[in-house]
Amino acid sequence: MEAANEPVNGGSVQIRTENERRKLPNFLQSVNMKYVKLGYHYLITHLFKLCLVPLMAVLVTEISRLTTDDLYQIWLHLQYNLVAFIFLSALAIFGSTVYIMSRPRSVYLVDYSCYLPPESLQVKYQKFMDHSKLIEDFNESSLEFQRKILERSGLGEETYLPEALHCIPPRPTMMAAREEAEQVMFGALDKLFENTEINPRDIGVLVVNCSLFNPTPSLSAMIVNKYKLRGNVKSFNLGGMGCSAGVIAIDLAKDMLQVHRNTYAVVVSTENITQNWYFGNKKAMLIPNCLFRVGGSAILLSNKGKDRRRSKYKLVHTVRTHKGAVEKAFNCVYQEQDDYGKTGVSLSKDLMAIAGEALKANITTLGPLVLPISEQILFFMTLVTKKLFNAKLKPYIPDFKLAFDHFCIHAGGRAVIDELEKNLQLSQTHVEASRMTLHRFGNTSSSSIWYELAYIEAKGRMKKGNRVWQIAFGSGFKCNSAVWVALHNVKPSVSSPWEHCIDRYPVKLDF
Repeated sequence: MEAANEPVNGGSVQIRTENERRKLPNFLQSVNMKYVKLGYHYLITHLFKLCLVPLMAVLVTEISRLTTDDLYQIWLHLQYNLVAFIFLSALAIFGSTVYIMSRPRSVYLVDYSCYLPPESLQVKYQKFMDHSKLIEDFNESSLEFQRKILERSGLGEETYLPEALHCIPPRPTMMAAREEAEQVMFGALDKLFENTEINPRDIGVLVVNCSLFNPTPSLSAMIVNKYKLRGNVKSFNLGGMGCSAGVIAIDLAKDMLQVHRNTYAVVVSTENITQNWYFGNKKAMLIPNCLFRVGGSAILLSNKGKDRRRSKYKLVHTVRTHKGAVEKAFNCVYQEQDDYGKTGVSLSKDLMAIAGEALKANITTLGPLVLPISEQILFFMTLVTKKLFNAKLKPYIPDFKLAFDHFCIHAGGRAVIDELEKNLQLSQTHVEASRMTLHRFGNTSSSSIWYELAYIEAKGRMKKGNRVWQIAFGSGFKCNSAVWVALHNVKPSVSSPWEHCIDRYPVKLDF
């Protein structure tokens, strides 16, 4: 009998005989390393508990052996050292009191709402292109460029543009921009106050962020005037901070709630398109026209212990990273005028590379705060090996899926979501909320992460104890993260933006 062994099909070994031909699996390759790593993770995570069980068993055994005489001798020993015992007890009570009084106050997310524009403001691809042709500011090359961007963007046919841009010709006036701001902010806030039954005069802190539209009086003043907020409300208006300003606003509100006891904070995140549409032919400045759409969110935060039971989430961490000291990063998202004096926001071709560097810096800080010890050990071992032995090892990418159950990646565009899905080794389910938000609502700037969270809730996926990572990028250049933990099984809010369409999602995206 003649036999020949040779590797085929990428690792299987085929045994050939005169009478039969069969394949044997390559057992080394058939082992699913995912489960090996998962077992390692559980072992390291619960190592302390595993070690504690025998120690507790020994302690209980020793205590059970104590006789009445032994207990009496211990009591006598305490009496002879009464002063030391009282001193140590007082010291322990004092230390516990100082710790409890000085520890950071918990910040709870009571509820939030996302603005849903009327159907009349929806803009389909064909309507977008027809209006662009009628405006007559764009040449044939620019029109074709916008068409290609739309087709590849990941946006669907139901996104929204402000009323002023549905007009022919468009009317990018200050009055129209104020109307857009009022519709979005007041629309989101009306729902929030209705759902939470909060009296606006109970609001102690107000933070509004809108990057490109900053009128006088400010947007925050418009809210104070509309809802007659109290005279000593701490109001802030953040401008020019890009799509990651929503997390910055949350971080600012958190800090204010550490100072002001027993109060509420409202964060409003939006962007204004009416006066920031680009009517020129510079391609780097045409991309925002194709991606940005109308949207906004309003979030109610509380530091009141009694609000824990009715709140959806607890804020765990906020991490902010700023790369503005690097010239390329500073200039990669830049508002300027083109050669013909037309204003727009220019996006650099280096944007994705710069975003990657900002992400790396952000997760370097965030990782030790959220990653299980099993991942930190692997990261540390890889780092030490590279330093000591100059080994040509690839940097170890921590498995953030072990730290988070849900991911809300800023829906800045298809490329942003693709890049984070690849670099963080996420599954399609992990990025589903981001892709579907981009498809349904487009890039709503800083509020997009809240539409994504609403999507996860509408799908019934948010369970008690689940951890959520909101991550956003913005001009400057910035990468900011917020981490939340669900306090119970979270149901979608009343008047969720996905309320009447969630059954249609996820939709199939053909790229």
